[in-house]
Amino acid sequence: MSEEVTVAPGGEVRVDTSSIVIRVETSEKRSLSRRFFVPLLSMSLLFNFWLLLAFSSVSGLSTEELPEAFVDGTMGAESRIAVIRVSGMISPPYTERWIERIKNAAQDETVRGVVLEIDSPGGFVADSHQLHHEIQKLAARKTVFVSMKRLAASGGYYIAVAPGAGSRIFAEPTSWTGSIGVIIARYNATELAEKAGVKVEPLVTGPLKDTLNPFRDMTEQETAVWDAILADSFDRFVSVIDEGRENLDDAAIRTLATGQIYTATQAIQNGLVDEIGYLEDVLKALADELQLSEWEAFEYQTTPGLLDAIVGLRTQPPSMTEQFLRSTVPAPMYFASWNPLPLQQSW
Repeated sequence: MSEEVTVAPGGEVRVDTSSIVIRVETSEKRSLSRRFFVPLLSMSLLFNFWLLLAFSSVSGLSTEELPEAFVDGTMGAESRIAVIRVSGMISPPYTERWIERIKNAAQDETVRGVVLEIDSPGGFVADSHQLHHEIQKLAARKTVFVSMKRLAASGGYYIAVAPGAGSRIFAEPTSWTGSIGVIIARYNATELAEKAGVKVEPLVTGPLKDTLNPFRDMTEQETAVWDAILADSFDRFVSVIDEGRENLDDAAIRTLATGQIYTATQAIQNGLVDEIGYLEDVLKALADELQLSEWEAFEYQTTPGLLDAIVGLRTQPPSMTEQFLRSTVPAPMYFASWNPLPLQQSW
């Protein structure tokens, strides 16, 4: 209620109390907010649920069959050859994706044989060995041939020998392979730190907790520890080649294992590769081995999802600062380079 006071002619004072104003703005605004935000919240929940499903599909959590694409041969033939492509750096999350394809090929009764196509400079020791292990299990059930493309070096060669004695390794004329060895990337910035007046004093619980610290030289104890780690990984690399290549013994492998890259011709001369050939040659050779008169070759594909979108956002290699910071993290690798970090990944 509101009152209006006026002064009439002659000095008479009048008070008007008849005006009553009722405000309902707050109630109307609240109703409008409900009509707007409730649907928006529902849409947000549905979108997040869709993202969760998309992430599950690209991270290997889905149990559905993988999409396939025709590669060569007779489409719709009863006997099939699976082409599993390992391309780029051997590292998570791509390792899980490749393993899923290997397991699919092993379980599919229509798949008579598998071509493992490798175009990789290698990657992490653990991931290379995980792939090696799964390929060995696949080769115990199906005939597996290997096709090398541009590069099948270090960890790429580590998985190439996984199918064992019953397999054949083909390389394109311009393929590079070899680079047998182990590497741990490390920067030494002690002189830079001294010139900049930077002194790093981490608080640690043991003398090896900040090992590979780039702001100081390595101690004799650290050198001995890492030498043993490298030797263990290197011996394992030699042993898997010894197991996978009948024509090479331990001594011959260690002679070749200088970290050197070998051309396709040099690889054949040294017993690392069997034949020169492209994918179509490998498919024909495998079909002949399996005595297939009619066959269909296909490859597994992955439906793009959230992970692909996230990875696709990163089109530039890591900066020198990022590389420098990552160098403090121990990462033993079967890799054909001293610095793998700027590598672009594909799958």
